[in-house]
Amino acid sequence: MILGLDISTSITGYSVVDFDGKVITIGHWDTRNKNKFTDFYDKAQFIKNKLSELDYPIDHIFIEPALNMFMMGRSSSHTISTLTKINGIVSWFCYEEFGIKPEYIPAISARKKCGISIKKGVKAKEQVLSFLLDNESVFSVEYTRTGKPKPYCYDEADSLVIAKAGAVCLKEKEKS
Repeated sequence: MILGLDISTSITGYSVVDFDGKVITIGHWDTRNKNKFTDFYDKAQFIKNKLSELDYPIDHIFIEPALNMFMMGRSSSHTISTLTKINGIVSWFCYEEFGIKPEYIPAISARKKCGISIKKGVKAKEQVLSFLLDNESVFSVEYTRTGKPKPYCYDEADSLVIAKAGAVCLKEKEKS
């Protein structure tokens, strides 16, 4: 089975798919509560504990890498540094827990492997949600009172795209 992760300091999405990309489970771990998670280390420990609770025979792990570059007006160097740290820590936890070295797939590559083409002018995350709702019967979205998707839905969607792209990568390796 394949574990796909979209790691963050606020909500980490996870998905498990089989080698054909069939969804086994989708979920998220919410670490936004500042009273429960007083620092970076509390969040990391929580994710480590949740990884150990995954009761699936994981054979491969695919992770969306932390932001590689500064995104004008959206990401500070502090944000990128923090995301890189949590990504590295969780990657190590995966290696410890499953004995598997994670592989990394950038979001753009993962979307392409899953057949998701992103149109300019519309947020990519919205297009990913729409694609999954149209093409994945087990994927669902919960909405807020105002009709917007709840924040965790984006993380679950991203983790699913990463996991399914991982399945495609493995099939490509098999053929070569």
